[in-house]
Amino acid sequence: MWTCFTDTDTDITPEVAAEYGYKIISMPYNVDAKPVYPFVDYDRFDSKAFYDMLRSGVIPTTSAISEDEYIKYFEPEFAAGNDIFYVHFSAAMTMTFDNMHKALDSLKAKYPDRKFLEVDTKGITILSYIIVREIGDLLKSGRTPEEVVEWAKTEVDHYTQYFFADDLKFFRRSGRVSGIAATMGGLIGIRPIIYMSQEGKMVSIGKEKGRNNALNRLLAYAEELGDDVKNHHFIVGHTDAPELAETMAAMLREKFGQDLEIEFVVTNPTAGSHCGPNGVGIAFHSIHR
Repeated sequence: MWTCFTDTDTDITPEVAAEYGYKIISMPYNVDAKPVYPFVDYDRFDSKAFYDMLRSGVIPTTSAISEDEYIKYFEPEFAAGNDIFYVHFSAAMTMTFDNMHKALDSLKAKYPDRKFLEVDTKGITILSYIIVREIGDLLKSGRTPEEVVEWAKTEVDHYTQYFFADDLKFFRRSGRVSGIAATMGGLIGIRPIIYMSQEGKMVSIGKEKGRNNALNRLLAYAEELGDDVKNHHFIVGHTDAPELAETMAAMLREKFGQDLEIEFVVTNPTAGSHCGPNGVGIAFHSIHR
């Protein structure tokens, strides 16, 4: 029997996790040096309160979870005779997966017959979310974790994410985005346009002046790269910017048809600590990243 895991950096909610049977690994953020674990320290993410906290000047930090924490998630499954399949956010963005593999080395010595399979979505937030959903659909249709791992070898790179940040100070502080320095400039109202590369890293690929221009830039990427988008999940994510997200959705439906099904997702607080409020992004099935 397989137990499926994902983590909160994929924007998963307990409701969606329950739909597919995922167990959730909570990725923490720190406020005033105190760690906060999503869906452990609270049942529901109050996104408005969180992003208002960022607007007030608080900038949370993030940190990897420890080897011991991974053992606490995984050992009960191995001890019960279950194998583990984990669909997670990009390993290229954090040291946390080094800790995970140390934990697995320890557990495999204790439970040599147990299997562990993983899919690295090479994304975070809505890019990971769309892949978690697509994989959930495959599993519900009867595909095995082994078959999904083979599917992922080619298909993960056929999902893409583009987004813009509204306030450069959050990314300036985080240092998580390649090429962001060239985007900064000294201009007020500059929005960096960022995507997830095939290496699973956030890369700044340009900038736009003003939110409307930034939304149009995202739309252009969807039009250029979108592949069979109506037969896959299409996600509009935001960091407490519901009106902008609705505008983005209206633009997408104008381009692809009013029957385009769009799911709105609020960026999780751990990733949101780096992005800041008022940003918008899209994730969709694509020709390539």
